This record gives sequence, C-alpha cells and structure tokens, in this order.
Amino acid sequence: MAANDPGLTPKGALAEDPVKGHVEGAELVDDERPVAPDQFDEKYETTKWEIWAWYLFYVGNNGLTLFNFAPTAYQNLLSQAAGDSGLLYFARRQRTINSIVLLSNGISFAIQIVVFLIIGSYADFGQWRPNILIVLSILALGIGFGWLGVHTPEKWEVATGMYIIGLIAYQTTLTFWTAAFPGLARNTLHLRQKAEQYAEGTITRDEYDFADSMKRNELSNTAFYVQSVGEIFILAIIIGVLHDVHVTASKENNNWGLSVLIAFATGVWALLAMPWFVLEKRRPGQQIPAGMNIISVGFWQLSRALSQIWKLKQSLIYLIGYFLLGDSLNTTVTVIATLQNTIVEYDTLMLTYLLLVGISAQAIGIYSYWFIQRRYGVSTKTMFNAVAFGIILLDGWGMVGIFQSNFGFHHIGEVWAYQTFYGLFVCQIMISEVTPRGKEFLFFSLFSIVGKTSSFIGPLVSSAIIDASPSNNNSTPFYFLFSLSLASFLLLVFFVDLKKSRQEQEAFLEDERRIREKLALENGSLGS
Repeated sequence: MAANDPGLTPKGALAEDPVKGHVEGAELVDDERPVAPDQFDEKYETTKWEIWAWYLFYVGNNGLTLFNFAPTAYQNLLSQAAGDSGLLYFARRQRTINSIVLLSNGISFAIQIVVFLIIGSYADFGQWRPNILIVLSILALGIGFGWLGVHTPEKWEVATGMYIIGLIAYQTTLTFWTAAFPGLARNTLHLRQKAEQYAEGTITRDEYDFADSMKRNELSNTAFYVQSVGEIFILAIIIGVLHDVHVTASKENNNWGLSVLIAFATGVWALLAMPWFVLEKRRPGQQIPAGMNIISVGFWQLSRALSQIWKLKQSLIYLIGYFLLGDSLNTTVTVIATLQNTIVEYDTLMLTYLLLVGISAQAIGIYSYWFIQRRYGVSTKTMFNAVAFGIILLDGWGMVGIFQSNFGFHHIGEVWAYQTFYGLFVCQIMISEVTPRGKEFLFFSLFSIVGKTSSFIGPLVSSAIIDASPSNNNSTPFYFLFSLSLASFLLLVFFVDLKKSRQEQEAFLEDERRIREKLALENGSLGS
C-alpha cells in the first residue's frame, strides 16, 4: 500500500485547451489561438463553488477504498483461503498469494486499456464526459459498499472479481474527473480576461501561456493539498471506527474491519462527489472531425500521435523511458504492498497508521520538490531523474531481500521507512516538456495508452517470475524491476535532451504551419 496512486502523472496532461479551427476531412486544421469556444461565454465562467466541488470529489476519490484497502482485503482473504500451503488454484495452476495478486492486477490494467480505447475519447470530445463520470462513480461506489458482503475466506473468488473491476472503476473515475481540469482553469475570470487580451493582440502568446500555466499549477497544487488534508482527517475517523469494531480481537473482526473501512470511505466518497455532479457546468469538449464518431475518433487520435511522434525523436526516446519507468514503478508498489501486508499480518489498524505516515510524507515531498524547483530554478528533467533514482533505490532495496531475510522488506521497521521514503522522494512529474505546444491533447492519448500498457505487463511478468522460482520467493520480481528502473534511468539521463526536444518541437510546429498555409491557399484557389 503506497500513499496514493503510483502512476507517473503526466504534468500538463490534458492541460492544453482545444484550439479554434475547423475540420478538413479527417485532419484538424488549427490556427494558433489557444482558446476554446466556451472561453468567451459567460455562462461557462468558473465559480468558486464549482472549483471547491471539484476539489471535494478528489478528497472523496482518494484511493482509500478501491486502490488501498480493497487490495489488502483481497490478499487477506486469499491468504486465509490458502492456509498453511500458501497456494491456491488460479488461472489453470497452483500459485502463491502474491502471484495471484500481481496477476489480477495485470488483468485489471489489460482490461483498462480496452475500456480507455472505447470510451477514452469521451473525456476530450463531445459533452458526455460528466454523465460517464456519474455512471462510473456509481459503479465504483457499488463495489465499495459490496465489500460489506465479502469478508470470509470462502468468498475469495468473488473478491478477485471485485478487486479487478474495482481498480478499473477507480482509475476511470479519476481520469474523467481530471479531464474537467482544463475547462475549469481556462474559464476562471482571470484566464478569460487573458484570453480576450490575447485575442485582441494586447498580450503575447508567451504571456498568455505563462498566465495559463500559473492558474493550472494553482488549481492542481491546491487540489493535491486539499485531498491530502482531507484524507488525513478521514483516516483519523477510520481509526476510531476500527477501534469500535474491535479489529484486534480476532481474525474475523479484522476481516470485518477491513470491509467496514472500505464501506465507510465509500460513503464519504459518495457524499463528497454530490456537489461536483450538481455544480459542474457542462462545457463543450473538442469537436469531432467530420466522418467520425465518438468511438472512432479515439483510435484516430492515437494513430495520428503514433504517426507524428517519429518526427520528434526526443519525445520518442522519452516515451520508451516513460514506458519502462512506469512499468517498474507501478509493479514495484504492488510487489512491496503484498510484502507489507504479509509483514503486518493484515493488521487493519497498523496499515491505517502506515498510510497516514505515507500521505503526510507525500504532501511534504511534493511541496519540497515544487519549492526546490521554483526557488532554485532546477529543471524538470533533473527533478524527474531524482524520482527515477529513488525508484532504483526501492528496487535495489527489495532485491537485497531475495538472498537473505535481515533486510529487503522483511521487517516492520522497513515498511515504516518505505512509506516515508516513497512519500518524500518518489513524486510524480513530466510529459508536457516533450510535447509540442498545442498538441498536448493529441500526444496525451499516446502516453496514456502506453502508461496503461506498462501497468499490466509488469505485474504479469512479476507473477510469472514468482511462479518460476523453485522456492516461490515473493521478492524475486525485484531482479526484473531493478533492471527496468536502471534501464529507464540511463535512457532518460543520457539520451533525453530537453533543449533538442524544444528545437524538434519548433521545427514540427513550423511544418504544421506550412501545411495549414498550403491548405488555405488550395482552398482559396478552389473557392475562386
């Protein structure tokens, strides 16, 4: 159990407004004005209450339910069902508990890829995103409350399905909530005024971009801290609830306590989600190109990004490094979580205290990284390299535990240290640095799919490694994970050059401009 969702968050993902332009066949023909149609419509102006409703949804959807404690409840039931043998028949063979958890995790992310390919475009195009978020939230809430009926070992197969679907519901709700971010930021009074000034020519594109970036940073940083503080309060209440159900009295009470915890956090989520469902203004998304529908446009967007990224070598190199590092980080957190659950023997109270430490450390870590970067002008790449190095240290730490039991995620003191280290040093960073300005929507679809793909390959490989180990050593995946982390670190340090990336982006955008001018001339000739 890590402090929060460990995926490498794309900095600036979904962070560029749809541009004004028109549709020419299956290609968007853009001008260079970064304003959307809703930005000049006062009925879409962002209010203070709407922003706070957006924050509160994030406080509710904090991961305690389906990302943190549902996996613990699942592994706990597997462990009790397996008994002293430590093995269960799953997916056509006998497997260890940790192998089953990793395999289920991989299956969940594999399904997520299919789900995002089908409905992912609703996050960017059309006006269905709010409705989809409501439906996905209802599904996630139903699964959260459903854990009240799943707290005995004989229901481990039901728990498997709830774990897999629950992860999908959690990730998709988070994605569709995040997709509202650009509309909120660009429709604040401050940015609407800046957009009008830019349209009138009284400020430059760089001045608009700077104001835009500052407003996005303000909203995203505030959302994170509000969520962190809110989550600490929720956990404090949960500790009282767990004492009330006497989770330390027996194994059965501990099982029930985990289900009660998940249901309580689900109830908080349901309560805090309501304001957003009511107060969100239904702003228009990107226009769907002619001849396409909401499903096909997602595949078109992905294929377009794939075809264009070959012109951006630095972005391609970063994409490979992002794939490797994302795979390593997501799997590392899952492997350590399974080891942590075993070490504390699924003690619900202990796990809650550990999470409190992790969240507090994460808040300090994120703020420290942001402060250092702003105060000393440290580049994004340097900060990203520091995160990558932190992941290598985690995997090296775990790899030591393959050979002996004195160190390497075998003792309670190590999991306390892990939660603190992860929160302080493994923060989340960058994509916008390697994508051309105005093309963030296009390339985010590619990075998103790559991120989901990396998230399912690592767990499947790690599960196979454990099964292939003669002693079923649950630490053996760290061989694989250390190699992945090291390879991605070396690739990003020595081969990604942000200066070259900016030069490639300028050349790319210049080519795009020439193409637009050529199309305009051809259309003008046809018109005459």
